[in-house]
Amino acid sequence: MTWLDEDLTAFRELARSFCEKELTPHQERWAEAKQVDRELWNKAGSVGLLCLSIPEEYGGGGGTFAHETVLLQEQARAGDDAWGVAVHNGIVAHYVNAYGTQEQKQRWLPRMASGELVAAIAMTEPGTGSDLQGIKTKAIRTGDSYVVNGSKTFITNGAQAGLIIVAAKTNPEEKAAGVSLVVVETEGAEGFRRGRVLDKIGMKGQDTSELYFDNVTVPAENLLGGVEGQGFVQLMQQLPQERLLIAVTAVAAMDLAVQQTLQYTKERTAFGRPIFGFQNTKFTLADAATEVAVSKAFLDQCITRHLKGELDVTGAAMAKMWTTERLGKVVDSCLQLFGGYGFMTEYPIAKAWTAARVQRIFGGTTEIMKEIIARTL
Repeated sequence: MTWLDEDLTAFRELARSFCEKELTPHQERWAEAKQVDRELWNKAGSVGLLCLSIPEEYGGGGGTFAHETVLLQEQARAGDDAWGVAVHNGIVAHYVNAYGTQEQKQRWLPRMASGELVAAIAMTEPGTGSDLQGIKTKAIRTGDSYVVNGSKTFITNGAQAGLIIVAAKTNPEEKAAGVSLVVVETEGAEGFRRGRVLDKIGMKGQDTSELYFDNVTVPAENLLGGVEGQGFVQLMQQLPQERLLIAVTAVAAMDLAVQQTLQYTKERTAFGRPIFGFQNTKFTLADAATEVAVSKAFLDQCITRHLKGELDVTGAAMAKMWTTERLGKVVDSCLQLFGGYGFMTEYPIAKAWTAARVQRIFGGTTEIMKEIIARTL
């Protein structure tokens, strides 16, 4: 990895230690609760794992996207897909840092860095997925406030978030030009309601929720950036980093699945010899290891470009599409080598298989990624 250095190697030790201690032991309990412990965020903040790539002047770690990458790699290595830190650190904090006024950054980022505020972003609606121009949620200016009405779904960190960036129409007559990002602080927000923590086939420990806004009054100074109609542009500018974060997670999960399968096939025997001794097993894992190696190389290239500010929308779409599609293929072939045990939930490969499926959906589906890529051909 060309972007790694001594500082990142040292940081990896911290991230690995935290993830092994604070994430791995709690997976079953979090899956039953459909959310992580709220205290996890405070613990992460106390050791400096929140807002890693946000400037120190706002309470952040002063690092780069590389630090976010290392944390996500270690989270995956620990077998965790419940903690929504990628959304908090790599997405919401960067919206505030990139577009927020000085007052907004000083008000929210230090509290996000400490874990006092858990953050979420609410784009998707029950009737609107990838078509963000068609959202129905409204935020209408009334005096010194905005009144927010609408509903959102599939919101990561939705059950615990104290700060939610809501994509809403400040001008319902317009499409893209009518979209703004309004920050809702949930504590004491009358008319704000959390719906179900959704029952998913995978990522069961993550609090993916429905959110409802019924005449929620938000101070006008909570308009992100202070200017209406900038929301769609802001969303489009930040989506490449979101998609690269998904690619990072996909490759880390792919790598872990291959390592777990190698260990299993070398220990498990059939017909008097290890399963790895059969040609089909060797060939399957040779294919899988190659998929991982190629995906890592492409991802590292994209990370290097992103660190230089050179990763474009098309490149991010390619990374997201390629790595999540490879993840699905690799994890499925690995599960097959576990035989019947691969279908049992107590085996990590089963968890990896169910979690892999959504990666081709959230952050923009594979089909949307192909549309984006095709526009430049």
